[in-house]
Amino acid sequence: MHAWLCENPTGVEALTWKELPTPAPKPGEVLIAIEAASLNFPDLLIVQNKYQMKPALPFVPGSEYAGVIEALGEGVTHLKVGQRVACLSGTGGFGTHTLAPAAMCMPLPAGFPAVDAAAFIMIYATSHHALIDRGQLKAGETVLVLGAAGGVGTSAIQIAKAAGAKVIAAASTAEKCALCTSIGADATINYSEHSLPNAFREAVKAATGGKGPDVIYDPVGGDFAEPAFRSIAWRGRYLIVGFASGPIPSLPLNLALLKGASLVGVFWGDFAKREPKANAAMIAELGAWYGKGLIKPVIDRAMPMAELKAAYARMGSRSVMGKLVMVNN
Repeated sequence: MHAWLCENPTGVEALTWKELPTPAPKPGEVLIAIEAASLNFPDLLIVQNKYQMKPALPFVPGSEYAGVIEALGEGVTHLKVGQRVACLSGTGGFGTHTLAPAAMCMPLPAGFPAVDAAAFIMIYATSHHALIDRGQLKAGETVLVLGAAGGVGTSAIQIAKAAGAKVIAAASTAEKCALCTSIGADATINYSEHSLPNAFREAVKAATGGKGPDVIYDPVGGDFAEPAFRSIAWRGRYLIVGFASGPIPSLPLNLALLKGASLVGVFWGDFAKREPKANAAMIAELGAWYGKGLIKPVIDRAMPMAELKAAYARMGSRSVMGKLVMVNN
């Protein structure tokens, strides 16, 4: 097998493409021949030693992937050799093969392309857990999605629409706003045209008829967090999903008091570990939604696995719309 190996987490440039022994699965594991692996923001942080999970060195990055099972470890009875699966295990995806915990593998139905499958679990599980479980979103409510043209943002638009909500999508360019409209957003706000806090608040106010959004989905953090929270509706829920912009904002807590609003933390990874049965039911529901055409990953582009460093550079440029996926031909 071959894989991108991180021997020193100093950044993307330190990754090297190496030939490694193909491992045999241990009890509870499966060996997967990887067809496709998606690039997520944590995949950038982990090779910079900035992510909360710090795997033992050396490691192969690539948290999310899809492929074909080639071997089963002892005790694995619910999967079989030749079966196609998707998995989000945190590492191992950027190569030709990997070992994966069998319990974390999602069997793929016929007609589920590898590129879509590799870009599916993280974004849709995060957004479903955020909006439906933590945010208690109801049909007829209004959702403001920040960073709406990214992977989790596009998934949040689709899940909110599937739940019967109105969606306002905030993104940084006209092209990104057009993408959001094409996948169901009812209104868009271009950050570049409303970059000042008061201008952004007025845009949100106008888009909601003065009421404000019932739910705010924020995977970005940074400068727009406070003006967004100031715009929230009475009894609104502000979902803290991540900090893709870098800075972690400080919000005046009196705003929560004045609006009767809630600040709600969203940590899907820990939810999946602590509440595995609830997570499994959610993943099954998301698979059914995909089959019905209610959700489908937005793929920015598929690139050969050998071009991983170029893909990282594209992600770092903030020009990605949807998900980047690496493929083994």
